[in-house]
Amino acid sequence: MNIAFFLLPKAEVITLTQEATLRQTLEKMEHHRYTAVPILDEKGGYAATVTEGDLLWFMKNENLSFEQTHRVSLSEVPMRVRLKPVRIDANMEDLISLAKVQNFVPVVDDMNRFIGIVRRSDIIDYCAKGLFRGKEETAAAKE
Repeated sequence: MNIAFFLLPKAEVITLTQEATLRQTLEKMEHHRYTAVPILDEKGGYAATVTEGDLLWFMKNENLSFEQTHRVSLSEVPMRVRLKPVRIDANMEDLISLAKVQNFVPVVDDMNRFIGIVRRSDIIDYCAKGLFRGKEETAAAKE
């Protein structure tokens, strides 16, 4: 199975740039109800993923109030976890192994430009359909 089947294209993914402020990041994450958002570099490549935890720990460690968040660039926030991207031509095994430990998997093209994400929930839905279909076929064969 081609992973492009699962791709949520870049145009439908909420992303940030490294120049975004902490306030913009918090507001965007709150508005869309996301706990993690991909960050793109100036060339449109996948740079990192920022999580709520990254923002909260940074604000705590820097003793930063919400009123001060407009002064801080996202590039100043250390990212605790590096979500690994896959290339669009990667195999399903690579995608599934990453989805086990990531809520979504960033997808890049052959020039490492960000082209979208694959959500873990979409992979689970696909696998569940295959599992249930397999059980139905097994039950029908027994009859």
